[in-house]
Amino acid sequence: MTAVAIRPPLQRLTTVELRKMTDTRAGFWLLVSVGLSALALVVLVLAVGKPHDQTFDSMFGACVGIVSVLLPIVGLLLVTGEWSQRTALATFTLVPERGRVVSAKLLAGCALALAAVAGSVAFAAAGNLVAGGSWHFTLSHLAEGAAYELFSMLSALALGLLLMHSAAAIVTYFVLPTAIGIVTEVASALHGPAAWFDPNRSTSPLADGTIHGVGWAHLAVTVAIWVVLPLAVGLLRLRRHELK
Repeated sequence: MTAVAIRPPLQRLTTVELRKMTDTRAGFWLLVSVGLSALALVVLVLAVGKPHDQTFDSMFGACVGIVSVLLPIVGLLLVTGEWSQRTALATFTLVPERGRVVSAKLLAGCALALAAVAGSVAFAAAGNLVAGGSWHFTLSHLAEGAAYELFSMLSALALGLLLMHSAAAIVTYFVLPTAIGIVTEVASALHGPAAWFDPNRSTSPLADGTIHGVGWAHLAVTVAIWVVLPLAVGLLRLRRHELK
């Protein structure tokens, strides 16, 4: 009899990748740190914040911003861990279609980012309940906050796939945007053009809920540079990479 290979559904692969994010010590403690950071921020705003900061809308934006600092590292490690922990051979032997594995990792990262947005809503609501602030909140700000978290996660995943090395990817993820921000501040000629490629400038209005007009064009170009381009090159590199 001829054995028939069973192609695992993408949903199952995504579930496996989600589990990989939490069943390692690094992933678990990073997620704990993300939650504690959001909680500490809300407590700080309640303790010393001004009245206009102690509102549902304002605390949601603040939580989204603080969560986006560490949460993408969980996704980055999900990709680079295949190589640093030498699990790539097992992963791609069980699922030879490398593109499907990458798709599952991207979906898992997006699911975690959206879960973080839901957590930000919960923290902001709890904080506003204590503060007795305004409950004014728009669905557009929720969508923009979700887009902000998704961009942070996808850019980290794309960078991890491109570099395939945990330490190098983490350092690059934090240092490169900071270096670009410093250069654009020092070089006055880059002040205007930086809005098209500086991720800090083009994405921060999403967390604040103030993006409009040409800001969406700036965001689209930034996504192309920081997500689409490294993801495409990373996929090409992955397809040609020899498994060991």
